[in-house]
Amino acid sequence: MNIIPQVAEAMQTVLTTTADYAGRLTGFVKRERKLTGSGLVKTLVFGWLAKPSASLEELTQTAASLGISISPQGLDYRFTKEASECLKQTLEVAVGNLIGANPVAIPILQRFNSVYLQDSSIVVLPDELADIYQGCGGSREKNTQSSVKLQVRWNMNTGGLDGPYLQAGKVNDRGSIIQEKPLPFGALRIADLGYFSLKHLASLNTQGVYWLSLIFSQCIVIDQNEKTWDLVELLSAYCQDKLDLEIFLGLKEHMPCRLIAIRVPEEVAKERKRRIRADATRRGKTPPKRRLELANWTIVVTSVPSQLLSWNEAFVLLTIRWQIELLFKLWKSHGYLDDWRSEKPFRILCEV
Repeated sequence: MNIIPQVAEAMQTVLTTTADYAGRLTGFVKRERKLTGSGLVKTLVFGWLAKPSASLEELTQTAASLGISISPQGLDYRFTKEASECLKQTLEVAVGNLIGANPVAIPILQRFNSVYLQDSSIVVLPDELADIYQGCGGSREKNTQSSVKLQVRWNMNTGGLDGPYLQAGKVNDRGSIIQEKPLPFGALRIADLGYFSLKHLASLNTQGVYWLSLIFSQCIVIDQNEKTWDLVELLSAYCQDKLDLEIFLGLKEHMPCRLIAIRVPEEVAKERKRRIRADATRRGKTPPKRRLELANWTIVVTSVPSQLLSWNEAFVLLTIRWQIELLFKLWKSHGYLDDWRSEKPFRILCEV
């Protein structure tokens, strides 16, 4: 199926009707003027798409090609809070017009009603924007008080991207917008550890959605004999380099799943421990002994039965998480998503 006509039609509506409506709704356009909502959106989208580092002069040249006459100073003046809201609302509608590519023919993915990757990335903003997008803070350095978190869910079967959804950097991934968005029955969700929540995983079970996740080191594991284990104790007790066990997670939740663990090569373990020690030193703390012990292993938990997914296939699927990291890297390194081209807070927000 050729999706180009679909994309063209959807984007035409977003860049015109939707953008004009957003311009009026947000107050960016208060009366008839040369720069409408669609004029702003098309100028910035086409201008920065052609050149992510485009200057004001270059953006006004893009505007001129669209029949909009505005000076660099005039455009700079229009980078306001209302402009950033207009762009945000247009983005939200664009995200809603989710269009996937042709399904891929990879057998391991075709066992599920789509495999979804879920992750987030943070873009630091000027401190002046903390009232809109509060950051994590915790530092006396400038520009730590405001950040925006981009939430994304990516369908690996079709290539369809759900997101990015914008939230304050301070918002925990477990409480994110995308965490609560439903998935189709029979789908598989692979999410970053930041989304790990026994309550939410139980909800996915109820919806008939499979999941695969790394595990929090503090999780309580209960074996089939109802014996409670600490993760380090469990791995030590079995004296094996690979485990695939039917367990229950959580004293209260008692949620059935599989725990799959594999001992990593020595060089991988050494590098993990080096990072743990470096992080502890930076924080002025002693590296936790249990974290160093667990660095010798890669451990996942999943609701997918062994008949549908073998232990080694689980780790194959886990590795595709890096695809979404590459997506974020592409946005930042090639799209200059986190590079500022101004000192004006709301222009920076418009750039994002």
